[in-house]
Amino acid sequence: MQDSKRTLWYLKKIPLLANLGPEAMARLAERVSLREIRRRDVIYLPGDPGEALYFVNGGRVKISKVTRDGKALTLSYCGPSEIFGECCLVTGGPREEMAEAMENAMITEVERDDFENMLRQHPLLGYQMTRLLAKRRLDLENKLETLVFRDVTSKLAELLLQLADEYGVEDARGTLVALKITHQELANLIGSTRETVSLTLSQFKRQNLICTEGRKVIIADTESLRALF
Repeated sequence: MQDSKRTLWYLKKIPLLANLGPEAMARLAERVSLREIRRRDVIYLPGDPGEALYFVNGGRVKISKVTRDGKALTLSYCGPSEIFGECCLVTGGPREEMAEAMENAMITEVERDDFENMLRQHPLLGYQMTRLLAKRRLDLENKLETLVFRDVTSKLAELLLQLADEYGVEDARGTLVALKITHQELANLIGSTRETVSLTLSQFKRQNLICTEGRKVIIADTESLRALF
Protein backbone atom coordinates (compact mmCIF):
# COMPACT_ATOMS: atom_id res chain seq x y z
CA MET A 1 0.00 0.00 0.00
CA GLN A 2 1.29 3.44 -0.89
CA ASP A 3 2.58 5.52 2.04
CA SER A 4 0.11 8.43 2.16
CA LYS A 5 2.39 10.42 4.50
CA ARG A 6 5.20 10.22 1.97
CA THR A 7 2.82 11.20 -0.80
CA LEU A 8 1.50 14.10 1.26
CA TRP A 9 5.08 15.30 1.85
CA TYR A 10 5.61 15.51 -1.92
CA LEU A 11 2.26 17.20 -2.57
CA LYS A 12 2.97 19.94 -0.04
CA LYS A 13 6.01 20.96 -2.09
CA ILE A 14 3.88 21.80 -5.16
CA PRO A 15 3.05 25.55 -5.21
CA LEU A 16 -0.05 25.05 -7.37
CA LEU A 17 -1.64 22.99 -4.56
CA ALA A 18 -0.58 25.25 -1.69
CA ASN A 19 -4.05 26.69 -1.08
CA LEU A 20 -6.02 23.44 -0.99
CA GLY A 21 -5.99 23.19 2.79
CA PRO A 22 -4.97 20.21 4.96
CA GLU A 23 -8.16 18.18 4.57
CA ALA A 24 -8.31 18.45 0.79
CA MET A 25 -4.60 17.74 0.55
CA ALA A 26 -4.96 14.63 2.71
CA ARG A 27 -7.83 13.36 0.55
CA LEU A 28 -5.77 13.96 -2.57
CA ALA A 29 -2.80 12.06 -1.11
CA GLU A 30 -5.02 8.99 -0.75
CA ARG A 31 -6.04 9.05 -4.42
CA VAL A 32 -2.86 9.88 -6.35
CA SER A 33 -0.02 7.55 -7.32
CA LEU A 34 3.71 8.12 -6.92
CA ARG A 35 5.76 6.68 -9.75
CA GLU A 36 9.51 6.30 -10.12
CA ILE A 37 10.54 6.72 -13.75
CA ARG A 38 13.94 5.70 -15.08
CA ARG A 39 15.93 7.86 -17.47
CA ARG A 40 14.64 7.63 -21.06
CA ASP A 41 11.46 5.83 -19.99
CA VAL A 42 8.37 7.06 -21.86
CA ILE A 43 5.49 8.20 -19.65
CA TYR A 44 2.99 8.49 -22.47
CA LEU A 45 2.93 8.61 -26.27
CA PRO A 46 0.72 10.36 -28.84
CA GLY A 47 -2.53 8.48 -29.07
CA ASP A 48 -2.48 7.28 -25.46
CA PRO A 49 -5.64 8.08 -23.47
CA GLY A 50 -5.53 11.43 -21.68
CA GLU A 51 -6.80 10.09 -18.39
CA ALA A 52 -4.33 11.69 -15.96
CA LEU A 53 -2.04 14.63 -15.39
CA TYR A 54 1.25 14.67 -13.55
CA PHE A 55 3.47 16.63 -11.20
CA VAL A 56 7.24 16.28 -11.23
CA ASN A 57 8.56 15.59 -7.72
CA GLY A 58 12.17 15.15 -8.78
CA GLY A 59 14.16 14.83 -11.98
CA ARG A 60 13.32 16.25 -15.39
CA VAL A 61 10.66 15.36 -17.97
CA LYS A 62 10.71 16.32 -21.65
CA ILE A 63 7.53 17.13 -23.56
CA SER A 64 7.84 16.84 -27.32
CA LYS A 65 6.02 16.45 -30.61
CA VAL A 66 7.14 13.50 -32.71
CA THR A 67 6.37 12.99 -36.41
CA ARG A 68 5.72 9.64 -38.03
CA ASP A 69 9.18 9.65 -39.59
CA GLY A 70 10.82 10.09 -36.18
CA LYS A 71 11.56 13.83 -36.21
CA ALA A 72 11.07 15.52 -32.85
CA LEU A 73 10.44 19.06 -31.62
CA THR A 74 10.91 19.62 -27.91
CA LEU A 75 8.11 21.77 -26.52
CA SER A 76 9.36 22.11 -22.96
CA TYR A 77 11.19 20.58 -20.03
CA CYS A 78 9.40 20.15 -16.71
CA GLY A 79 11.31 20.08 -13.44
CA PRO A 80 10.40 19.66 -9.76
CA SER A 81 6.96 20.95 -8.72
CA GLU A 82 5.86 21.54 -12.32
CA ILE A 83 2.76 20.05 -13.93
CA PHE A 84 2.55 18.29 -17.29
CA GLY A 85 -0.09 16.40 -19.24
CA GLU A 86 -2.61 19.10 -18.30
CA CYS A 87 -3.99 19.37 -21.86
CA CYS A 88 -6.25 16.42 -21.03
CA LEU A 89 -8.30 18.87 -18.94
CA VAL A 90 -9.07 20.87 -22.08
CA THR A 91 -9.49 18.27 -24.80
CA GLY A 92 -10.36 15.10 -22.91
CA GLY A 93 -9.07 13.21 -25.93
CA PRO A 94 -5.94 11.18 -26.68
CA ARG A 95 -2.47 12.58 -26.11
CA GLU A 96 -1.00 14.62 -28.92
CA GLU A 97 2.52 14.84 -27.46
CA MET A 98 5.09 12.56 -25.86
CA ALA A 99 6.40 12.75 -22.30
CA GLU A 100 9.77 11.16 -21.52
CA ALA A 101 12.03 11.18 -18.46
CA MET A 102 15.36 12.84 -19.28
CA GLU A 103 16.84 11.58 -16.00
CA ASN A 104 15.63 9.36 -13.20
CA ALA A 105 12.46 11.02 -11.96
CA MET A 106 9.69 10.82 -9.41
CA ILE A 107 6.23 11.91 -10.55
CA THR A 108 2.77 12.12 -9.02
CA GLU A 109 -0.07 10.86 -11.20
CA VAL A 110 -3.51 12.43 -10.67
CA GLU A 111 -6.57 11.05 -12.40
CA ARG A 112 -8.23 13.64 -14.60
CA ASP A 113 -11.64 13.16 -12.95
CA ASP A 114 -10.13 13.72 -9.48
CA PHE A 115 -8.38 16.91 -10.59
CA GLU A 116 -11.52 18.21 -12.29
CA ASN A 117 -13.43 17.65 -9.04
CA MET A 118 -10.82 19.69 -7.19
CA LEU A 119 -11.16 22.50 -9.72
CA ARG A 120 -14.90 22.62 -9.10
CA GLN A 121 -14.48 22.60 -5.31
CA HIS A 122 -11.58 25.08 -5.14
CA PRO A 123 -12.12 28.18 -7.31
CA LEU A 124 -8.64 29.56 -6.51
CA LEU A 125 -7.06 26.41 -7.93
CA GLY A 126 -9.17 26.86 -11.06
CA TYR A 127 -7.98 30.46 -11.39
CA GLN A 128 -4.35 29.40 -10.97
CA MET A 129 -4.75 26.66 -13.58
CA THR A 130 -6.29 29.17 -16.00
CA ARG A 131 -3.29 31.45 -15.56
CA LEU A 132 -0.91 28.54 -16.04
CA LEU A 133 -2.62 27.38 -19.24
CA ALA A 134 -2.64 30.93 -20.59
CA LYS A 135 1.06 31.33 -19.89
CA ARG A 136 1.89 28.04 -21.58
CA ARG A 137 -0.10 29.07 -24.63
CA LEU A 138 1.81 32.34 -24.76
CA ASP A 139 5.11 30.46 -24.41
CA LEU A 140 4.15 28.21 -27.33
CA GLU A 141 3.14 31.19 -29.47
CA ASN A 142 6.50 32.84 -28.75
CA LYS A 143 8.29 29.58 -29.55
CA LEU A 144 6.42 29.30 -32.85
CA GLU A 145 7.36 32.87 -33.75
CA THR A 146 10.99 32.12 -32.98
CA LEU A 147 10.99 28.91 -35.02
CA VAL A 148 9.46 30.58 -38.07
CA PHE A 149 11.17 33.96 -38.18
CA ARG A 150 14.62 33.51 -36.62
CA ASP A 151 17.78 31.86 -37.95
CA VAL A 152 19.67 29.09 -36.15
CA THR A 153 22.38 31.40 -34.79
CA SER A 154 19.78 33.65 -33.15
CA LYS A 155 17.67 30.77 -31.82
CA LEU A 156 20.63 28.89 -30.38
CA ALA A 157 22.09 32.00 -28.73
CA GLU A 158 18.77 32.73 -27.03
CA LEU A 159 18.33 29.10 -25.96
CA LEU A 160 21.78 28.98 -24.37
CA LEU A 161 21.04 32.12 -22.37
CA GLN A 162 17.65 30.73 -21.30
CA LEU A 163 19.35 27.55 -20.08
CA ALA A 164 21.95 29.67 -18.28
CA ASP A 165 19.18 31.59 -16.51
CA GLU A 166 17.52 28.37 -15.37
CA TYR A 167 20.49 26.09 -14.71
CA GLY A 168 23.47 28.47 -14.57
CA VAL A 169 26.08 28.47 -11.80
CA GLU A 170 29.00 30.85 -11.45
CA ASP A 171 32.26 29.61 -12.90
CA ALA A 172 35.70 31.18 -13.30
CA ARG A 173 35.17 31.04 -17.06
CA GLY A 174 31.67 32.56 -16.99
CA THR A 175 28.30 30.90 -16.35
CA LEU A 176 28.27 27.11 -16.37
CA VAL A 177 25.00 25.59 -17.60
CA ALA A 178 24.74 22.78 -15.05
CA LEU A 179 22.72 20.57 -17.36
CA LYS A 180 23.97 17.74 -19.54
CA ILE A 181 22.33 18.20 -22.90
CA THR A 182 23.22 16.70 -26.25
CA HIS A 183 23.50 18.55 -29.55
CA GLN A 184 20.46 16.59 -30.72
CA GLU A 185 18.42 17.82 -27.74
CA LEU A 186 19.48 21.40 -28.47
CA ALA A 187 18.44 20.89 -32.10
CA ASN A 188 15.04 19.52 -31.04
CA LEU A 189 14.46 22.58 -28.89
CA ILE A 190 15.00 25.04 -31.75
CA GLY A 191 13.67 23.01 -34.68
CA SER A 192 17.05 22.44 -36.31
CA THR A 193 19.38 19.52 -37.03
CA ARG A 194 22.19 18.14 -34.89
CA GLU A 195 24.74 18.92 -37.60
CA THR A 196 23.70 22.57 -37.84
CA VAL A 197 23.73 22.98 -34.07
CA SER A 198 27.20 21.43 -33.83
CA LEU A 199 28.52 23.80 -36.49
CA THR A 200 26.94 26.83 -34.80
CA LEU A 201 28.35 25.85 -31.39
CA SER A 202 31.79 25.51 -32.98
CA GLN A 203 31.36 29.00 -34.40
CA PHE A 204 30.44 30.33 -30.94
CA LYS A 205 33.56 28.69 -29.51
CA ARG A 206 35.83 30.23 -32.16
CA GLN A 207 34.35 33.63 -31.31
CA ASN A 208 35.00 32.97 -27.59
CA LEU A 209 31.31 33.31 -26.78
CA ILE A 210 31.20 29.91 -25.11
CA CYS A 211 33.44 27.04 -24.10
CA THR A 212 32.48 23.46 -23.36
CA GLU A 213 33.18 20.86 -20.70
CA GLY A 214 32.01 17.47 -21.92
CA ARG A 215 28.28 17.88 -22.58
CA LYS A 216 28.07 21.08 -20.53
CA VAL A 217 28.33 24.61 -21.90
CA ILE A 218 29.99 27.61 -20.24
CA ILE A 219 28.67 31.02 -21.32
CA ALA A 220 31.81 33.16 -21.61
CA ASP A 221 30.33 36.31 -23.20
CA THR A 222 26.69 36.88 -22.29
CA GLU A 223 26.34 40.29 -23.91
CA SER A 224 27.73 39.18 -27.27
CA LEU A 225 25.38 36.18 -27.31
CA ARG A 226 22.43 38.43 -26.47
CA ALA A 227 23.37 40.73 -29.35
CA LEU A 228 22.77 37.85 -31.77
CA PHE A 229 18.98 37.90 -31.26
